[in-house]
Amino acid sequence: MSKVLYIIVCAAGPAADVGKLVTLAQDARWTVQIIATPPALDFIDVPALEKQTGRPVRSQYRKPDEPKSPRADAIIVAPATYNTINKFAQGNADTYALGLLAEAPGLGIPVVILPFVNTALAGRAPFRRSVDHLRAEGIHVLIGPGQFEPHAPSSGGDCVDTYPWSIALTQMKALTRFDDRDD
Repeated sequence: MSKVLYIIVCAAGPAADVGKLVTLAQDARWTVQIIATPPALDFIDVPALEKQTGRPVRSQYRKPDEPKSPRADAIIVAPATYNTINKFAQGNADTYALGLLAEAPGLGIPVVILPFVNTALAGRAPFRRSVDHLRAEGIHVLIGPGQFEPHAPSSGGDCVDTYPWSIALTQMKALTRFDDRDD
Protein backbone atom coordinates (compact mmCIF):
# COMPACT_ATOMS: atom_id res chain seq x y z
CA MET A 1 0.00 0.00 0.00
CA SER A 2 1.36 3.42 -0.89
CA LYS A 3 1.88 6.22 1.58
CA VAL A 4 -0.12 9.44 1.40
CA LEU A 5 1.62 12.68 0.48
CA TYR A 6 -0.16 15.97 0.92
CA ILE A 7 1.12 18.61 -1.47
CA ILE A 8 0.16 22.04 -0.20
CA VAL A 9 0.34 24.49 -3.07
CA CYS A 10 0.44 28.26 -2.54
CA ALA A 11 -0.26 31.17 -4.89
CA ALA A 12 3.12 31.62 -6.55
CA GLY A 13 4.33 31.45 -10.13
CA PRO A 14 5.33 27.77 -10.23
CA ALA A 15 1.95 26.64 -8.82
CA ALA A 16 0.57 26.09 -12.32
CA ASP A 17 3.16 23.33 -12.75
CA VAL A 18 2.47 21.46 -9.49
CA GLY A 19 1.42 18.52 -11.64
CA LYS A 20 5.15 17.93 -12.21
CA LEU A 21 5.58 17.21 -8.48
CA VAL A 22 2.45 15.04 -8.53
CA THR A 23 3.95 12.94 -11.34
CA LEU A 24 7.26 12.55 -9.51
CA ALA A 25 5.46 11.52 -6.33
CA GLN A 26 3.16 9.08 -8.10
CA ASP A 27 6.15 7.55 -9.91
CA ALA A 28 7.62 6.95 -6.43
CA ARG A 29 4.33 5.24 -5.42
CA TRP A 30 2.87 7.98 -3.23
CA THR A 31 -0.88 8.57 -3.13
CA VAL A 32 -1.17 12.34 -3.61
CA GLN A 33 -3.69 14.71 -2.08
CA ILE A 34 -3.52 18.31 -3.29
CA ILE A 35 -4.33 21.00 -0.73
CA ALA A 36 -4.48 24.51 -2.18
CA THR A 37 -4.42 27.74 -0.24
CA PRO A 38 -7.50 29.73 -1.28
CA PRO A 39 -5.50 32.17 -3.45
CA ALA A 40 -3.70 29.24 -5.14
CA LEU A 41 -6.97 28.10 -6.70
CA ASP A 42 -6.51 30.89 -9.27
CA PHE A 43 -3.04 29.56 -10.15
CA ILE A 44 -3.76 25.85 -10.67
CA ASP A 45 -5.86 23.74 -13.01
CA VAL A 46 -8.15 22.08 -10.44
CA PRO A 47 -9.91 19.66 -12.86
CA ALA A 48 -6.58 18.50 -14.33
CA LEU A 49 -5.09 17.91 -10.87
CA GLU A 50 -8.20 16.05 -9.72
CA LYS A 51 -7.96 13.82 -12.78
CA GLN A 52 -4.23 13.28 -12.22
CA THR A 53 -4.58 12.40 -8.53
CA GLY A 54 -8.02 10.80 -8.60
CA ARG A 55 -8.86 12.93 -5.57
CA PRO A 56 -10.63 16.26 -5.07
CA VAL A 57 -8.40 19.29 -4.60
CA ARG A 58 -9.10 20.59 -1.10
CA SER A 59 -8.88 24.23 -0.02
CA GLN A 60 -11.43 24.34 2.78
CA TYR A 61 -12.37 22.19 5.72
CA ARG A 62 -14.75 19.46 4.68
CA LYS A 63 -18.44 19.56 5.56
CA PRO A 64 -19.62 16.93 8.07
CA ASP A 65 -21.26 14.85 5.33
CA GLU A 66 -18.21 14.88 3.03
CA PRO A 67 -15.70 12.02 3.08
CA LYS A 68 -12.41 12.49 4.91
CA SER A 69 -9.15 12.65 3.02
CA PRO A 70 -6.70 9.89 3.88
CA ARG A 71 -4.35 10.85 6.71
CA ALA A 72 -1.06 12.33 5.52
CA ASP A 73 2.13 10.36 6.01
CA ALA A 74 4.12 13.36 4.79
CA ILE A 75 3.57 16.95 3.61
CA ILE A 76 5.38 18.99 0.97
CA VAL A 77 4.60 22.70 0.69
CA ALA A 78 5.54 23.84 -2.81
CA PRO A 79 5.66 26.47 -3.99
CA ALA A 80 5.66 28.00 -0.52
CA THR A 81 5.10 31.73 -0.28
CA TYR A 82 6.52 34.29 2.12
CA ASN A 83 3.08 34.64 3.67
CA THR A 84 2.48 30.92 4.22
CA ILE A 85 5.96 30.33 5.65
CA ASN A 86 5.58 33.21 8.12
CA LYS A 87 2.06 32.18 9.14
CA PHE A 88 3.11 28.55 9.63
CA ALA A 89 6.02 29.63 11.85
CA GLN A 90 3.65 31.77 13.93
CA GLY A 91 1.24 28.88 14.43
CA ASN A 92 -1.52 30.57 12.44
CA ALA A 93 -4.28 28.19 11.35
CA ASP A 94 -6.70 30.51 9.55
CA THR A 95 -6.97 28.31 6.43
CA TYR A 96 -7.34 24.59 5.89
CA ALA A 97 -3.75 24.35 4.62
CA LEU A 98 -2.35 26.20 7.63
CA GLY A 99 -4.50 24.12 9.99
CA LEU A 100 -2.93 20.96 8.58
CA LEU A 101 0.54 22.45 8.89
CA ALA A 102 -0.08 23.67 12.44
CA GLU A 103 -0.88 20.10 13.53
CA ALA A 104 1.75 18.24 11.53
CA PRO A 105 4.76 18.67 13.86
CA GLY A 106 2.71 17.55 16.86
CA LEU A 107 1.53 14.48 14.94
CA GLY A 108 5.04 13.57 13.84
CA ILE A 109 4.25 14.14 10.15
CA PRO A 110 7.40 15.18 8.27
CA VAL A 111 7.12 18.50 6.44
CA VAL A 112 9.33 19.75 3.61
CA ILE A 113 8.96 23.34 2.43
CA LEU A 114 10.24 24.48 -0.97
CA PRO A 115 9.90 28.28 -1.02
CA PHE A 116 9.39 30.57 -3.96
CA VAL A 117 10.38 34.01 -2.71
CA ASN A 118 12.50 36.85 -3.96
CA THR A 119 15.67 38.17 -2.33
CA ALA A 120 13.90 41.24 -0.92
CA LEU A 121 11.47 39.01 1.00
CA ALA A 122 14.00 36.30 1.88
CA GLY A 123 16.30 38.91 3.38
CA ARG A 124 13.70 40.30 5.76
CA ALA A 125 14.18 39.58 9.46
CA PRO A 126 10.64 38.15 9.93
CA PHE A 127 11.23 35.61 7.15
CA ARG A 128 14.69 34.61 8.41
CA ARG A 129 13.25 34.17 11.93
CA SER A 130 10.39 32.07 10.52
CA VAL A 131 12.78 29.78 8.67
CA ASP A 132 14.94 29.39 11.80
CA HIS A 133 11.85 28.77 13.93
CA LEU A 134 10.51 26.09 11.60
CA ARG A 135 13.90 24.38 11.31
CA ALA A 136 14.16 24.33 15.11
CA GLU A 137 10.89 22.35 15.12
CA GLY A 138 12.25 19.82 12.64
CA ILE A 139 10.62 21.29 9.53
CA HIS A 140 12.84 21.04 6.46
CA VAL A 141 12.91 24.42 4.71
CA LEU A 142 14.83 24.04 1.46
CA ILE A 143 16.32 27.49 1.06
CA GLY A 144 19.98 28.33 0.74
CA PRO A 145 22.99 27.12 -1.22
CA GLY A 146 22.36 23.87 -3.08
CA GLN A 147 18.62 24.09 -2.45
CA PHE A 148 16.31 26.90 -3.50
CA GLU A 149 17.97 30.23 -4.16
CA PRO A 150 15.67 33.27 -3.95
CA HIS A 151 15.28 35.17 -7.19
CA ALA A 152 15.70 38.90 -7.78
CA PRO A 153 12.59 41.03 -7.19
CA SER A 154 10.30 41.23 -10.23
CA SER A 155 12.02 38.26 -11.88
CA GLY A 156 9.86 35.40 -10.56
CA GLY A 157 8.30 34.82 -13.96
CA ASP A 158 11.75 34.12 -15.39
CA CYS A 159 12.37 31.38 -12.77
CA VAL A 160 9.14 29.38 -13.02
CA ASP A 161 10.50 26.86 -15.52
CA THR A 162 13.56 26.12 -13.37
CA TYR A 163 11.74 25.70 -10.06
CA PRO A 164 13.38 22.60 -8.52
CA TRP A 165 10.32 20.43 -7.77
CA SER A 166 12.38 17.27 -7.49
CA ILE A 167 14.48 18.41 -4.52
CA ALA A 168 11.38 18.50 -2.31
CA LEU A 169 10.54 14.90 -3.11
CA THR A 170 14.18 13.81 -2.79
CA GLN A 171 14.30 15.35 0.69
CA MET A 172 11.01 13.71 1.65
CA LYS A 173 12.19 10.31 0.46
CA ALA A 174 15.29 10.69 2.65
CA LEU A 175 13.15 11.61 5.65
CA THR A 176 10.58 8.86 5.27
CA ARG A 177 12.81 6.14 3.85
CA PHE A 178 9.89 5.38 1.56
CA ASP A 179 10.73 4.91 -2.06
CA ASP A 180 9.54 3.09 -5.13
CA ARG A 181 10.67 -0.39 -4.01
CA ASP A 182 8.10 -3.13 -3.54
CA ASP A 183 6.74 -3.43 0.01
